Amino acid sequence: MMTHTAYVAASYGIAAVIVAVLSLWVWADGRARRRELQTLDDAGIRRRSAQAGEAQ
Repeated sequence: MMTHTAYVAASYGIAAVIVAVLSLWVWADGRARRRELQTLDDAGIRRRSAQAGEAQ
């Protein structure tokens, strides 16, 4: 049977792992989106919100 301390420690451990995984996922996805945007920018595709002479 699990003690109260073990239960709390396991809960915090699982929560920490989940937060770490989500943080890594968001970081990796952000890098992928930046690479996609750079590829589009290199191909000459610009955002509609960007002005014609605007430097980025």
